[in-house]
Amino acid sequence: MKALVLSAYKKLELVDMPIPQPAEDELLVRIKACGICGSDVHGYDGSTGRRLPPIVMGHEAAGVVEAVGGGVTNFHPGDRVTFDSTISCGKCFYCQRGEINLCENREVVGVSTPSFRRMGAFAEFVTVPARIAYALPENMPYAHAALIEAVSVAVHAVSLTPLRPDDTAVVVGAGMIGLLTLQAVRHAGAGRVFVCDLDDTRLEMARSLGATQTFNSRNVDVISQVQAQSGGRGADVALECVGNTGAVKLAVESVRKGGAVTLVGNVAPSIELGLQSVVSRQIRLQGSCASSGEYPECIELMASGAIRVEPLISAVAPLEDGVSWFHRLYEREPGLLKVVLEP
Repeated sequence: MKALVLSAYKKLELVDMPIPQPAEDELLVRIKACGICGSDVHGYDGSTGRRLPPIVMGHEAAGVVEAVGGGVTNFHPGDRVTFDSTISCGKCFYCQRGEINLCENREVVGVSTPSFRRMGAFAEFVTVPARIAYALPENMPYAHAALIEAVSVAVHAVSLTPLRPDDTAVVVGAGMIGLLTLQAVRHAGAGRVFVCDLDDTRLEMARSLGATQTFNSRNVDVISQVQAQSGGRGADVALECVGNTGAVKLAVESVRKGGAVTLVGNVAPSIELGLQSVVSRQIRLQGSCASSGEYPECIELMASGAIRVEPLISAVAPLEDGVSWFHRLYEREPGLLKVVLEP
């Protein structure tokens, strides 16, 4: 099979590899579409420490079941499927509590660390445990289904946020996850959603997807604007979808006393935090890690049109062009949000 291998940092190669064989509890999936995640782009240069070469990256994927392991009874060859990026053990303390994203033995498709290596979906085939796979509606395009993983990250983050009907929310960052979070928080009942970013094109996209108002934080005092439109108090909640010091600070300062901030972005491994601003104003900080079983809900949200992904797809390209698209994303070519590769 053809596979896009990260053979060394900043070096991707399209190579021939043996087709993997499914274990007793696994599916062999013929990949039809796989999205390039921001974490893959950061893994490309080694900055995450979670893409140790050689590795086939890719975890936002959808395809068709090619074969099943001997112990699999709920899927059959020909079934249209997607799969979670997280492989949980189902046995540890956290899995028993239903918090599968916090699994003590957690592995991730398309990720390699000193403790595990799981080949990913930038390939014609991949094997995954049947327990993390989900059936797809017949009318859902594979390129759209490949983004269910990203949708689940947004939906999980919103589920952790103490949002009340008609609350005011701020979404910091209008990248892929930010734009999905905007849609998820609107669907969850927020009355107003303000979105801020540094890119006017992305802010225009946010408005088209339901943002009440957008602010370019490069030239607008976002905190003053939010306070002016919330009786001087600030927003009820904020969801931070970037992951650096400036974005987290903006999220914290944008909420009212007693408000809540959910941290979703993690571009930087560490940040500076204004502790007094959190403690003295009784701000609740909540981290959000991946997703935790929200796939069926996300599939329904997308099928019903409550969350739209098609406007976010910048390009659908063959796997053979993956090297050039990775380079363009790594260089932050303006206007690119999501690129989906088709093996």
